[in-house]
Amino acid sequence: MVATPIGNRGDITQRAVEALRSADLIACEDTRVTGPFVRGLGATAPLIAYHDHNGAQVRPQLLRRMADGAAVALVSDAGTPLVSDPGYRLVAACIAEGIAVTTLPGPSAPLAALVLSGLPSDRFLFAGFLPPKAAARATELRELAAVRATLVFFEGPSRLADSLAQMAAELGDRPAAVARELTKLYEEVRRGSLADLALYYREAGPPRGEIVVVVGPPLPDAPPSAADLDERLRAALATMHVKDAAASVAAELGLPRREVYARALALRPEQGPR
Repeated sequence: MVATPIGNRGDITQRAVEALRSADLIACEDTRVTGPFVRGLGATAPLIAYHDHNGAQVRPQLLRRMADGAAVALVSDAGTPLVSDPGYRLVAACIAEGIAVTTLPGPSAPLAALVLSGLPSDRFLFAGFLPPKAAARATELRELAAVRATLVFFEGPSRLADSLAQMAAELGDRPAAVARELTKLYEEVRRGSLADLALYYREAGPPRGEIVVVVGPPLPDAPPSAADLDERLRAALATMHVKDAAASVAAELGLPRREVYARALALRPEQGPR
């Protein structure tokens, strides 16, 4: 089996074209979308719909065909197969049956959005779609808040403004980018803080097309002020020896122990724990 995106006509590779032309069967999300495209490339194999709603019924048919020696091409209408779609279940089933699988990469909305966002790309997490209900969405965002990486989400147009506002509330007002219709004619990327983007889409209304939201990693914690350090040291010195107080406050604030100890010595009361 070969997995490939069809994307736009200009994005498909020659290898993918050859794979589609030589396939015995083409599995796709929507035959009405894929059909005219692959026929225009010269592919003549029958098409079969394979998506979230019929995957459990169609997978056994595809496995039987491949077990009999048929070459099956799995394509997605937009983006890369297996990225937030049921294709991974088919690949897992092929591997379990000993059926060879290869991929012919093409357009990938999450990667394209990450590149265009201008946000750190050395470490990122693709989180797919957030839950549609606000409470469940908040729970998932809280779990992701501590991940020290750029976050990449899919989102629907009608939920975009609410999701951005909830991201700002749960993740902090981080830098972000909203990308839509990536690698297509009306590609657009809007960058700003989560709060600013939420306000923009609240006022402008839901955008059209498929959307990727990219959110920067957690903002670095501001270093504690001198006043905050002194306040915590005084409280610790009231009940602990200088060395123990310095160690406790240094661990709490993430500061070098030697520096905190020197400040504790300067603050220690004339009478009291040493």
